[in-house]
Amino acid sequence: MVDGSTAPLLPSGANVTAVFTSRSGVPVSFDDRMETIDFRVAPTAHITVDSEICRSCSTEACVHACPARLFVKTADGGILFNYEQCFECGTCYMVCNRQGAISWSYPEGGSGVVFRHG
Repeated sequence: MVDGSTAPLLPSGANVTAVFTSRSGVPVSFDDRMETIDFRVAPTAHITVDSEICRSCSTEACVHACPARLFVKTADGGILFNYEQCFECGTCYMVCNRQGAISWSYPEGGSGVVFRHG
């Protein structure tokens, strides 16, 4: 922010949606877009989430910002995360305002997301 304030990047309850279009400009649904991606799942997660740190988070920015919708707030205030369909974009790591809550690294070689044309 220009004024130097430390307001969260995404307010609680924000709804982030991306609109994908085909080459001809026709909107493509999220589910249809997901079908054009192959995920080569590594045996170990490239992202880990510390739910204890997440319990004190008030912005839940990762829940709202993840384009693959892989973060879910749990009833006890923690965060549940599924790395298997991660786009590896790093958005969760960038928007998190709690040091140590998210640890992110690239997946091991041969694993990860592979984009293909459908």
